[in-house]
Amino acid sequence: MAAAAVPQGFAIHDTPQIVPNVRFATRDGSRMDLEDFQGRVVLLNIWATWCVPCREEMPTLDALQAELGGPGFEVLALSIDRAGAGVVQRFYDEIGISKLKMYVDTTMLSATALRAFGLPTTLLIDRNGREIGRLVGPAEWDDPEMVAFLRQYVK
Repeated sequence: MAAAAVPQGFAIHDTPQIVPNVRFATRDGSRMDLEDFQGRVVLLNIWATWCVPCREEMPTLDALQAELGGPGFEVLALSIDRAGAGVVQRFYDEIGISKLKMYVDTTMLSATALRAFGLPTTLLIDRNGREIGRLVGPAEWDDPEMVAFLRQYVK
């Protein structure tokens, strides 16, 4: 089977890059870090509720998690809202997000460490915790071509 085409705007690295082990909180306030996801492919989306393009792409990330999510893959939607989990939960409820877990970094330090200089920024991370590539700006994550592209890393 031929490799799926790289979606427009997705920059794939020649060799996987080391990713800093950033910390964040879950919905209930428990602390986690990126190393907790080792062993599965992660699509790390750095976003905020005040970012209009982020808000628009969130339903497509939820749909992607519904389609590909499981023990080998997770969409990690990391909010950098300083207001915390409450504002993110209201947003999730407002637009019907049901498949994405909630992760929040109120310090915004993760965005700096991951060199996310624009929102949204999305990193594709391999099972060993290395960045395969990234896309700066919004995308239609549930588009069939995007799903086919991501599926080749999940198998």
